[in-house]
Amino acid sequence: MAVPRVDFYVLPDQRTNGRALLACRLADKAYGLGHTVYLLAASEAQAAALDDLLWTFRQDSFIPHERYPLAGEESSPVLVGTVLPTEATAQVLINFTDQLPEGFERYERVVELVDQTPEVLTQSRERFKQYRERGCAPETHKL
Repeated sequence: MAVPRVDFYVLPDQRTNGRALLACRLADKAYGLGHTVYLLAASEAQAAALDDLLWTFRQDSFIPHERYPLAGEESSPVLVGTVLPTEATAQVLINFTDQLPEGFERYERVVELVDQTPEVLTQSRERFKQYRERGCAPETHKL
């Protein structure tokens, strides 16, 4: 199995909802490129907020998405949930948690979202090291 590409997107500030908006923008971009996406949230409340934000973050966008676990058998190109499926159901994993996702290796690409909140920076640096220890070569993109 190939090692996934890992990208850390670093926001220049710590605006409220900045990371959530970035998650939606990146999901929108990946969807536009024909990729499937899994947005991993840290809690049900966070997953619900991301689910709502995907509908409203940009006036002219439409991102077909649904919550995981799925209600039906067909899945949307973008899923939002708090646990990773046992089988990789997407190409891109957007990690909105403060932990290294168990099973991230099943995805082609992993996206980490960073802002300038001290706690977020500390946790992100730790995940950066953990990815390296697992054979990944994470890249940083300052926005």
